[in-house]
Amino acid sequence: MEFQHVADLVGKGVDAVGVATIVVGALAAITVEGVRLARRQKGVYRSFRRRLGQSILLGLEFLVAGDIIRTVAVSPTFESLGVLAVIVAIRTFLSFSLELEITGRWPWQKTAEAATGTRE
Repeated sequence: MEFQHVADLVGKGVDAVGVATIVVGALAAITVEGVRLARRQKGVYRSFRRRLGQSILLGLEFLVAGDIIRTVAVSPTFESLGVLAVIVAIRTFLSFSLELEITGRWPWQKTAEAATGTRE
């Protein structure tokens, strides 16, 4: 089996892990928060959004990794690198947006908070 074929299979496998992460995370969020909702606990909506957002973020990381593997190892052309750059830019924007939605802060604000030990 040639290297490019193996790299393509690995990239598709990493993509599958990304999709599975999103699906399993969504199902887990629905289940956990559904139980909390049935028990009439507070903060279910906010907690559900956080759990779902975290699974989407992790899944996106796997999907980007799969794209990188396939683009760099399988078809390293300038056109495919350009497409990869656009995909990574879009997914990075989505990741930042989800992080802001989940935590209420941009990712770089956590570093400043951790350094000072304060919350603004």
